[in-house]
Amino acid sequence: MLNLSAKIIAIKNVKTEGPGMVLRVADRPVDDADRSAYLARSVDSALPAGFALYLLSAGAASLATKLEDRPWVLLPEDLHYLAHGDIVRVSPHEQRIRVLYRVASSHNHFLVTERCDNYCLMCSQPPRNVNDDWVVEEILQTIPLMHPKTAEIGFTGGEPTLLGERFLDVLRACKTHLPNTAVHVLSNGRRFSDYAFAEQWASIEHPDLMVGIPLYSDCSTMHDFVVQADGAYDETIRGILNLKRLNQRVELRVVLHQYTYKHLPRLAEFLSRNLLFVDHVALMGLEIMGFARANLDTLWVDPVDYQDELRVAVSILDASGMRVSIYNLQLCLLDESLWPFAVQSISDWKREYAEECGGCSVREQCGGFFFSAKYKRSSHIRPIVQQGITSNFTEQRA
Repeated sequence: MLNLSAKIIAIKNVKTEGPGMVLRVADRPVDDADRSAYLARSVDSALPAGFALYLLSAGAASLATKLEDRPWVLLPEDLHYLAHGDIVRVSPHEQRIRVLYRVASSHNHFLVTERCDNYCLMCSQPPRNVNDDWVVEEILQTIPLMHPKTAEIGFTGGEPTLLGERFLDVLRACKTHLPNTAVHVLSNGRRFSDYAFAEQWASIEHPDLMVGIPLYSDCSTMHDFVVQADGAYDETIRGILNLKRLNQRVELRVVLHQYTYKHLPRLAEFLSRNLLFVDHVALMGLEIMGFARANLDTLWVDPVDYQDELRVAVSILDASGMRVSIYNLQLCLLDESLWPFAVQSISDWKREYAEECGGCSVREQCGGFFFSAKYKRSSHIRPIVQQGITSNFTEQRA
């Protein structure tokens, strides 16, 4: 697991007031040095002039004396992975540095807001009713600094659509500055029940935009119970229908736990008959953070124990021509017939592997574990030792 935020060891010649600085990391001279932070990794680093900030790794600490009145910070070892093209926010008043974007990562996601109108039993990011409008400003500063060949970025919450026009500004910025970058937004879908808002969303005409919406049952009362919001099911369904009426791409997400797995085959039947036109269905293992951890005693079910329901649901969805994937579940827990649907979905910065995974012949294809699996994981984890399956598996998954 990578730490994306850390305490600055030392800081000098930097103004401590204000909201902080969003800067692109550079390890060489660049044209926009005034928007960049130069990263010095060793005492041999050149220290070119004109940068907004100088980041000194532990091996370059002695260079501080050469910087004289130029602004610099001494980085903690936790951020040893910083590279040219990454983007950081430096908060002098807090003496913290946070990594907003990693150019080499395919898992760049932004928490847009902590506010939400659902209160899901297993939410890994419990909602807070706080004023965090500043986050959008930070994101709008970050997007123009990102590498134009970034494959994909994601936005999550809380509920991003609660920000209304301000979040649409974020999507417009993505279209302007990153026209070739896929954008994935996690939303509960309820705001799209307002057709006028769905039209605003569609009017952006982003070339590669997907919204991921949770649907936990074919039964409204069960869905509303899981998300702890009366009427949420009806609004979510209307939102999905509005988006698809406007030719927007929609992914449906189902988190698997004690309250949802038994309904999985019925939900698959419902989707194949009524929402066949959605673009993707993701069936997801539990991340044990936030409310999921607090409610673990009532939510937990070993993935081995719902393999029958999972296999039936995937079979129904696949046979009906729907694109279906399995997220967050280890290959050794899945029926082998489900392996072609398994995806490495856990973000690289919080993905880990268990001691038992050593020597496993499909480790490189397996999605591994969330860091939070230390609180609870299946007792059936084991290495798989087979020959000649890696290539076939990779082709099927791709």
